[in-house]
Amino acid sequence: MNKSMMNMIAALGVVLVFFAVVMFWLGAGEAQEGALFNFSVDQATVGLRFLFVVIGLLIAFVVYYFTKENAAWEVGTRQVVWMAIGAALYAVFSYLFNGTVFVVPSVSQVALRPAIAIPMFFGYAFGPVVGFFTGAVGNMFGDALTGFGLSPQWSIGNGLIGFISGCWMLFKDRKQSMNTVLYISGALVALVALLFFLNRNVPNMLFFDPENNIFGDATISVFAGISIVVGFILAVAVRFGFASNENVATAVTWGMLGNILGLLFAALADIWINGLTLPATIVGQFLPAAGPNLIFAAILVPLLVGAYAAVQRQSGR
Repeated sequence: MNKSMMNMIAALGVVLVFFAVVMFWLGAGEAQEGALFNFSVDQATVGLRFLFVVIGLLIAFVVYYFTKENAAWEVGTRQVVWMAIGAALYAVFSYLFNGTVFVVPSVSQVALRPAIAIPMFFGYAFGPVVGFFTGAVGNMFGDALTGFGLSPQWSIGNGLIGFISGCWMLFKDRKQSMNTVLYISGALVALVALLFFLNRNVPNMLFFDPENNIFGDATISVFAGISIVVGFILAVAVRFGFASNENVATAVTWGMLGNILGLLFAALADIWINGLTLPATIVGQFLPAAGPNLIFAAILVPLLVGAYAAVQRQSGR
């Protein structure tokens, strides 16, 4: 076993151990009133939830295994530092924009999740392993800070967002890879949008009403349902509007695919974990999360990439 594989196994192993400790130890107790973190996990389904944690980690490892010679899989001191920074930033900003700390008026039930740009950027800039850790661990701590309890399969889905955002490094031809990503993303967006129009009465299960302290009490609105289409159009505009700046185009395009596939993984897992139907999990969970994420990806990721490029120029890198 070479050093690259040992480092990859170690990185994914740390995530696995962290989730196991949280789910089976910290998550088994009752949430304490006034506690900073709420690590509670539904113990009736904790086994299934952990199974999907393992599946998510295996997906990442399989992608690594078939491309293990690529330099994108380097995991050293620098990457570990970025993992810690990324996870901390994502946790804090996820908490701040969860709808209870800063109650930002949202449009037609579309939750505002600007923090999603963080795992997308960290994956793009520092590689898929950093992106995975940032999304998975950062989301877990962010959820714990909100006090709502944890949904580990969604944290792993967020990890896959960062992971896939960094997978552009595995391809020699950036433009061809971006075009392929656009085709795949466009086909998936069309399918889920069609599913929305065929199931308009499904409630938005991710919409939180702070005044009444409830989730999923309102039917998903048209704007929430088509927000993923709006986000896709914005991402395509960035892809071709920044054709001369491949860094921005790459980050947004691959972040878009990561957002779609990562959240699809989490939403589909809930068919088995929570007994949801396909329309219920796609319309009630996936669309309200993926649509706003994609809009913020198109707006905020270019800003982060531009700021990072400026820092690199100033440091002479």
